[in-house]
Amino acid sequence: MKDEGIALLITLVLLVVVFASVVEAGLPVGIGVLSIVGTFFVLRVLAELTQVSIYSLNLTTFMGLGLAIDYSLFVISRYREELRRGLEPADAVARSVQTAGRTVLFSAGTVAVSLAALLVFPLAFLRSFAYAGMAVVAVAAVASVVVLPAALAGLGRNIDRLALFHRPYKDVGEGFWHRMAVRVMRRPLVTVAAVVTLLLLLGLPFLHIRFGNPDDRVLPPNISSRQVQDEVRRNFSSREAGAALVVATGTGSSASRQADVGAHAGSRLVAPPGPASARFSSGDGTWLSVVPSVEPVSARGERLVKDIRAAPSPFPVSVAGLSAELVDSKAAILGRLPLAAGIITVITFTLLFLMFGSVLVPLKAVVLNLLSLTATFGAMVWIFQDGHLAGFLDFTPTGSIVVAMPILMFCIAFGLSMDYEVFLLSRIKEEHDRTGDNERSVAIGLERTGRIVTAAAALLGVVFLAMATSRVSFMKLFGVGLTMAVLMDATLIRATLVPAFMKLAGEANWWAPGPMRRFHERWGLREAAAAPDDLAGLAPTAERVP
Repeated sequence: MKDEGIALLITLVLLVVVFASVVEAGLPVGIGVLSIVGTFFVLRVLAELTQVSIYSLNLTTFMGLGLAIDYSLFVISRYREELRRGLEPADAVARSVQTAGRTVLFSAGTVAVSLAALLVFPLAFLRSFAYAGMAVVAVAAVASVVVLPAALAGLGRNIDRLALFHRPYKDVGEGFWHRMAVRVMRRPLVTVAAVVTLLLLLGLPFLHIRFGNPDDRVLPPNISSRQVQDEVRRNFSSREAGAALVVATGTGSSASRQADVGAHAGSRLVAPPGPASARFSSGDGTWLSVVPSVEPVSARGERLVKDIRAAPSPFPVSVAGLSAELVDSKAAILGRLPLAAGIITVITFTLLFLMFGSVLVPLKAVVLNLLSLTATFGAMVWIFQDGHLAGFLDFTPTGSIVVAMPILMFCIAFGLSMDYEVFLLSRIKEEHDRTGDNERSVAIGLERTGRIVTAAAALLGVVFLAMATSRVSFMKLFGVGLTMAVLMDATLIRATLVPAFMKLAGEANWWAPGPMRRFHERWGLREAAAAPDDLAGLAPTAERVP
């Protein structure tokens, strides 16, 4: 809990800087604590029904705090905006829930879908993260649209109470993010070519990724269990602990089978660990121990298991052990990967279409998120598999990446990236519905959300970066990877590629075939439009943004 405490303290300080008010800074933290406690309760119930990994508690803590900050920032910023437009606190709360609150629910839906895809994998480790992730997303979203608005209504205009300094506001068209969007849209093709090239170059190391399973080297060197294994690895050439256990059932000569198995490259010794023949429920069988002369959790160890399984035999043969676990884990996870990716893509596309009524916008969102994640995974291979920052981050490189981690990171990072995409597109669509001007809508949408999304990403990055202090190397990878994914997506992708692509597409951004358009008009879910009374007689500050 030390890491979580440090992350909470740093987050609170940064929130005070972002909001310039102790009261406002305390609200997201309160929603975060509520989300974490609520999810712990859900996991406690689930633990009575199924297996739940201890590491899911880490995900609950960090995502509960991070998502609560994301959603609270969006709702509170919209509330302040409505107050500046001249609405009374009660009306400002209602308007914030109608607009930002609905966006939060849609955003939470996309995150939950990405995490739900983990349920298709047979590993209890990944399923545990799905349970924790879906629960914390649901609790954080409900708290942000129910508890937070109630708190805002109670505070009213006292939300600025205990302000530490004055935070200036700029007119629309004068902010940094507005200028950035305009600059990008002047040369969209150059921007797209430069940024896409950069992301692909960053992703190149991913092409030589090697998957593995965790062993003792994921622990720090001063842990006793790690020290024992290091001594065995250094001073004892025999690898009995990593032996492949071969069970041959049915009839046949155990001696000939032992000779066949021992002939495979990479195996040094074959010895029955007990009597040469044992009685199994299926009949007589032979249990052989194949001691490899290579590292069991490696590509050569995998080849040994595959060779044993592929060897001609007159009787059934089963293989277990560390190498076999690696082979079977990769098959179980990678074999289900297309199904998980398909579920995420189809449901995310459907949700975004229901919200925006567009075919191109959901496709663009999926492609840009995949592009961003490719760069992140390339960096993870370069850092953790190849070990380039092993000394700085204090871990032992093994030449591979734990097979479950890229899948887990993909589902979480994809959902969080879509989180920011929904925030940005909702404001662009709202402005486009009001003015019909594509370029102005993109610039104002980025301006109104740029500071919020960047602040949310920075805060979420601090939360995830706290995981990089973990003493377990694959959790360290998890923290560093998610930090990079969130920051890259909220800055590079949202500030350059989104406005560039939306400029190139023009009004086609909001196009859909006739049948789909009619379906959206009847069943689509849209943010509530501002009532005429809301816009009438407002002061010029209606066009002022943070």
